[in-house]
Amino acid sequence: MIVEERRYSFQPGKLQVFLQRYAEQGMAVQRQYLPHLLGYYVSEVGPLNQITALWGYPSFSAREQWRAALFADPRWTAFLHEVRPLMTQQECRILKAAPFFEQTLANLLKTDLLPGEDNETSIPQP
Repeated sequence: MIVEERRYSFQPGKLQVFLQRYAEQGMAVQRQYLPHLLGYYVSEVGPLNQITALWGYPSFSAREQWRAALFADPRWTAFLHEVRPLMTQQECRILKAAPFFEQTLANLLKTDLLPGEDNETSIPQP
């Protein structure tokens, strides 16, 4: 199991615009393909105008498959076309759970599965 940490930095004054557009347009589409949202955070101290999202995946191959399906959806690409000009930087890190946390992460990922889904390869359907 892996966790993807995605960090987005925004132009001053544009973070709230992004959050509103994401809540209204992007989140529902993204969650259809990426069901394991572990957290979505706004910076309060340190570098400001940043969002950090944590996404859980059963494997790197599941991540690749699920994200490919997301980017094939025209609603998602239209959303990105709208919000990318608000961003100044994007960062992505893939994190592997420490041995003592692997089972906890596995349990977190299982709770988001739909009945009949295979945790390793099922691509959530819109």
